Order: sequence, then C-alpha cells, then structure tokens
Amino acid sequence: MAAEQIQIVPVRTRAEKREFVELAYRLNAGDPNWVPPLRDEVYGLLNPKKNPWFGHGRMQLFIARIAERTVGRISAHIDDLALAQPPEQGFGPGTGHWGFFEAESEAVARALFDAADAWLRAEGMTRSVGPISLSMWDEPGLLVEGFDKPPTVMLGHNCSAYGEWVERAGHKGVQDLWNYDLKIDQEMPELTQRIVAMGEKAGKIRVREADKSKFAEEAALLLGILNDAWSDNWGFVPLTDAEIAYAGKKLKTIVFGDLVRFAEIDGEPVAFMMTIPDLNEKLAEFGGNLLPFNWARMLWWLRAPKVRRMRVPLMGVVKRLQSSRTASQLAFMMVEYIRRASVSKYGATHGDFGWVLASNAGMRSVGEAVGGTVDRVYRIYKKAL
Repeated sequence: MAAEQIQIVPVRTRAEKREFVELAYRLNAGDPNWVPPLRDEVYGLLNPKKNPWFGHGRMQLFIARIAERTVGRISAHIDDLALAQPPEQGFGPGTGHWGFFEAESEAVARALFDAADAWLRAEGMTRSVGPISLSMWDEPGLLVEGFDKPPTVMLGHNCSAYGEWVERAGHKGVQDLWNYDLKIDQEMPELTQRIVAMGEKAGKIRVREADKSKFAEEAALLLGILNDAWSDNWGFVPLTDAEIAYAGKKLKTIVFGDLVRFAEIDGEPVAFMMTIPDLNEKLAEFGGNLLPFNWARMLWWLRAPKVRRMRVPLMGVVKRLQSSRTASQLAFMMVEYIRRASVSKYGATHGDFGWVLASNAGMRSVGEAVGGTVDRVYRIYKKAL
C-alpha cells in the first residue's frame, strides 16, 4: 500500500464524521474480543454541543482514504486545562494530544500521525502525548498487553499491531496504566481481613452506601473527592463543574447504591470507591446500537443485573490522608463491603481494579494486597514535535 495513494482528509462535514465513527466498527468486526461501543455515546463524546470537554478543549479529526475507501482515522486535540498543569505531572505547556486511532496498515498509520503532528505544531504545540480520547477521564492509553479477552466497560481494546506502529512512528512510552484482575467470590487475604476488622472496631470510621435519592449531591461529593485525591497524579486534569454534571447524568442509570461506598472519619467524607457491573457483557450483544429494541433490553437488564465481572473505575482518598495507614484501611474496607454485595446480589465472581498508574505505588499496593494480578496494560506515549 504505497504512501502516495493515501489521502488524509480533515473531518469537516457530518458525512465525514460518520466515516470517522463507523470505521472502528468495520475494522474491528473480526476481533472476538472487541466490544462495539454504543454509537450514541461515541457521537456524544465528539459533539461540542453535548460534551463539556469542548468548553476548555479544541480538536481536529482526520480520516485516511485510499480510492474513496476509508482506511484510517485519528484525532489531534488540545486541552487548555492540560496545558495549565505542571510539566512534571505529564502534560503542561506545549503538550497536545492524539487519540481515536484506527488504521488498516502501518503506512496509513504513519500518514495519520504525520497529519496529527502537523496540526498540533501549527497550533503551537511542542510535543504530543497519546492516545488520549479525549481525556484521561475517558479511554486513555493503547492496549499493549492483555489481548486474550474482552475488556470490561470503560476500557478500550485495539489491534495488537498498533503498539509497534506507534513506536516506529517515533513515539516513546511515558506511562503505563495497569488493570488488576481479582477473584471476588472468595475471601480476601487474611492480613487484609484483619485490617478491615480493625477498622470496623474503630468507632470513628463509617463506610456507607451512596444514597441514590440524593444522586446529584452524592455525585458532586464523589467527584469533589476525586479532584482532590488525584490532583498530584501523572496526567491529572481537573474536572469542571459542567463535566461533573455531565458525568453524573451519564452514570446515573448504571450506578447502584450498594456498589458505591463513601468512607467517613468522624462524619467527614474522606474517601470513596465506585464499582459498576460490566455492561460490556450485555453491550456485546447490541452491535453498538440501542435502536430499535436494545434500549428496552438494557433498561430491563439494569433493573437487576447479573454479571460475571465488576469493575472499579474510580477510587480516591483525600490527599491529606494519602500515604497513611488510614488510607489503606479505608480502601480495604470499601473493597470488602463492595465485594460482598457484588457476589451476593449481582452474582459476580471476578472484579477489575483499574486502571492504576504504574507510577502510583500506593494504589498498586492496594491492588496487590486484595489479591489482584495485572491482566491488561495500556501505554501512553510521548513524542517531541
């Protein structure tokens, strides 16, 4: 496939955006471990009128064609809030991003990277970090280990060749994101159980369920703790009030009170853990569409979901308690209480804990202490422009 045959087209029209979105469904159709995302979700993510990320970010989509056939796609985007972060935390001034990458061949991939690099340079960027689609709160990282099974909800899956293509295009790995797999239909390790028991005896600690009748307040509380807890993490970009409201609206139908726990010390909320059933077990049947009748099937299933696997996408302890014994104790207590509910009420046997930054020793120790093993690794790359 000669490079001169490849045409790179900036996405301008509705039809071109449709090409951009639909390509992923065609290229991944033969992969039994790829779970088609809901098209409405993908279009919503890319829509400046719906996604509040565009309140502080700008983006250019590109598609690649050969003889009028769509053969690749990529985004180039800039987040003003990421530009304002300290460079030692991964982003900072001059850092642009790429994402939503798909390609039929390495030649197509190289042409797409060249187009994304050129757009970022023209916007004044001096380096790129990706894939980030669109932010660290969405689906960051390229899968480089763990291609043998479908991902759980809110985790990505891609062609195993992409890693080599990205690296040969000049991108170097800068951060890995680890996903832990753990068997939850058995008790946690004995040491962890003892720590939980000690916390239960401490009268100042209370672990409570989320109150869905006060969903907006609980969501704001959770995401407020998250902004504080993650503020020193690599790649952190704060969620705005609009993004908190947007995330709460999207999560409301898939959040269950007994799967979201807040830890309080002397009545003050200082930590949380959010777990969700693996919607991918159901979404795999839908082919990316809720219409005409899949929406009803999904709503019916969500009334009392039974799943094999749960996922912990978000967890946090306020910064002032991090690196303390109390932080670990709170984490283990929340894990244990949610583990019990996941098994007894939802029939789950396994859990996913992650992603976790490879550089975050504290969270890695929690994942290992509860019996988890790393089963998927996502990699984020950097490249000087």
